[in-house]
Amino acid sequence: MRQGFPMATPGMVIGLLGGSFDPAHAAHVHVTRESLKRFALDRVWWLVSPGNPLKEQGPAPMAARIAHARGLLDDPRVEVTGIEARLGTRYTAETLAALVARYEGVRFVWLMGADNLAQLHRWQDWRWIADNVPMGVLARPRMQMAALSSPAARIYRDRRIPENESHRLGRAEPPAWCFVHAPLLDISSTRIRESGAWGRA
Repeated sequence: MRQGFPMATPGMVIGLLGGSFDPAHAAHVHVTRESLKRFALDRVWWLVSPGNPLKEQGPAPMAARIAHARGLLDDPRVEVTGIEARLGTRYTAETLAALVARYEGVRFVWLMGADNLAQLHRWQDWRWIADNVPMGVLARPRMQMAALSSPAARIYRDRRIPENESHRLGRAEPPAWCFVHAPLLDISSTRIRESGAWGRA
């Protein structure tokens, strides 16, 4: 890692999985492994967000979240990063624009669960995201109908890659997205926090 940024070379296809990871858990690992396989990715970077300063209750300290996440993974293709804190970006579109500019020739794929596709139209500059970075969407329990009937799915329905061609996503010209089904783990960070199994500072 150079100056806090992961190494990547032109031509690589890198999946980006963002979130607070408060805490990271087995479902994040499972989604990552499925994405590597289904979307033919060379790498996956976890983007551990600094946290939203406008929220009354912020996440656990970033260093603790990153350390915990790294303890879950033993795969050289996966890197846990604090890129957003280093870039100083707040919104996903800002982060993606900065990464595209920094890593010339690298192809990025934004990874998300079906719940995020369902609400993508509420994100800051969401049309820029869809127009500039392919999106890999993984089914989540009870969210398929809401995701596939969402404004984003309807607007970009003609740019959807069939699930049986998911390996093409990383090389597709955006806008492009693919919805894949996979056996998923019904685990959430919220439930882990509520159980008391994850401490906060």
